[in-house]
Amino acid sequence: MTQLTLLDGGMSRELKRLGAELKQPEWSALALMNSPEIVQAVHEEFIAAGADVVTTNSYALVPFHIGEERFEADGARLIALSGALARAAADGCGDRPIRVAGSLPPIFGSYEPQNFDPSRVQHYLKVLVDNLAPYVDVWLGETLSLIAEGEAVRQAVAGTGKPFWISFTLDDRTDRPAPDVPKLRSGETVEAAARWAAQSGAQALLFNCSRPEIMRAAVETANRVIKEAGSDLRIGVYANAFEGEQGEAAANEGLHATRDDLNDDAYSRFACSWVDAGASMVGGCCGIGAAHIHRLKQTLSGMAV
Repeated sequence: MTQLTLLDGGMSRELKRLGAELKQPEWSALALMNSPEIVQAVHEEFIAAGADVVTTNSYALVPFHIGEERFEADGARLIALSGALARAAADGCGDRPIRVAGSLPPIFGSYEPQNFDPSRVQHYLKVLVDNLAPYVDVWLGETLSLIAEGEAVRQAVAGTGKPFWISFTLDDRTDRPAPDVPKLRSGETVEAAARWAAQSGAQALLFNCSRPEIMRAAVETANRVIKEAGSDLRIGVYANAFEGEQGEAAANEGLHATRDDLNDDAYSRFACSWVDAGASMVGGCCGIGAAHIHRLKQTLSGMAV
């Protein structure tokens, strides 16, 4: 039996709730520049809610959000700061061990698989990896839209001696072709992604930043493929609370509204379904806050898969 791991939730709206300024295109990176103490406070709130893992606030620390010039001039310092704040929050929890996951985002934009540039990706990933490495326990390549992004993360962290997790975002359009076949936003199937993950050396395959309604099918598919491969790869889910469809929306243009119906009770019911389908790691992405994580802790406490 595998004990469930409770992940944290989305950073940005919790930052805003505690008083940090957020605006596009920098978004959550602004809090590192202007109010880093609030970043640490959000980590601490997620830990108090029950999270076993906190993720560094490094998601927006890429040229896509902060610009090429600022990334080259100040990216390393900001990335290191994001790691140090997460580490301080984790180490400040005296009653249980908390792991820090180093967020390695899609370098060329969320939901933008067509922008992936294999000739440039390792340059940017190296800055992230080098400056997060002193602080993190595990790497988390997250919101990746295509398998090649996952492979780039695998290569970037290969020499660090730390384990890595890969999390893909799914095509969650209601009018998507072949809706019964779960796919990444690139159009590649979850089955293909799970087959890659099972032989990649990753410790976990997750799905994030998509509507909760479509996650169970991805978990079921991944669970089948992983069992067929004889792998011990763990499966995880952390969905978003975005209102409407995000597939055509650029990640740094405007602010996405969040759903009114996805309260902590509703989200925990989805989470129970994912665990039932084979997930052993559960948390939240954009719009899923500390209150949701607290309810997940209450609902999932003691469960194993």
